[in-house]
Amino acid sequence: MKLPTTPEGWAARISTLVKAARELQGLPRFPIDVAAIARDYSRNVFPAEPITLVRGEALGNKFEGALVPNPKVKGEWGILYNSAISSKGRINFTLGHEFGHYLLHRHRSGDPIYCSRQDMWDWDSAYGMMESEANRFASQLLMPFDDFRAQTADFRRPTLSQFEPLRDRYEVSMTAVVLKWLELTKRRAMIVVSRDGFIDWAWSSKPLIKTGVYYKARQRVIPVPEGSLAARGHRSALSETMHPAGVWIGREDVLESVICSEYHDMIISLLIYPTEGPSSYGGGFEQGPELTDTYEAFGS
Repeated sequence: MKLPTTPEGWAARISTLVKAARELQGLPRFPIDVAAIARDYSRNVFPAEPITLVRGEALGNKFEGALVPNPKVKGEWGILYNSAISSKGRINFTLGHEFGHYLLHRHRSGDPIYCSRQDMWDWDSAYGMMESEANRFASQLLMPFDDFRAQTADFRRPTLSQFEPLRDRYEVSMTAVVLKWLELTKRRAMIVVSRDGFIDWAWSSKPLIKTGVYYKARQRVIPVPEGSLAARGHRSALSETMHPAGVWIGREDVLESVICSEYHDMIISLLIYPTEGPSSYGGGFEQGPELTDTYEAFGS
């Protein structure tokens, strides 16, 4: 049997098996039980290198999860998540991320792979290619394209409140759901995650990038725009508002909706721009291919 070599290939294969098994058992397809699947699949496909442990551990403030070899039994692997995390969405995405490392990267090194919060946000970065691949696998496994497209088919000018049912359906974080939508949408839109009055990272949909609207927050310290809901933080009584041109980057009116992040010290903003935009903007900030430092990918 020829095995997949890409994150998307692995996710598609396992998703197909999960869907068939759930239908046979008369069970709902979602959310995906990553822990059970990781154990069963690895035991059946890689019997000499199974995942025999999935549990929470005290990993401190730095790490979200880890893929670790069993120091006592050669070939065995374990998946750990930070037991301090209370968000089911963050935990589930972390499990998917580490399962991706097992399938794609365990042979590159016999050493443990520890993943920080920033690693969990790295979706498209040559600097963190392994983290990007693990995130792409987790995203596709937990939120397969076919179902996600069907669930978002009626999204025209969504606010973050519309993504809450999807967060619960797939048991992932709000950030993961929005990033998935931005990956697929034809809308000009952007997610901005801010902390202490500054943009921590941001990600634009491809249609928005093509019109020159993006932040390169990794290389620059960028304050949250005055007048934005993100700038008001927890003090804001509003969860969404339409801004006139000039508040956010780009010379256009922008619909902003906000929620408190799964990390609680951060604010998530979803920006929806007009459907059509100019081909470019002069003098704006830039977003490079390594825009996000990582994924929270994946809460509440």
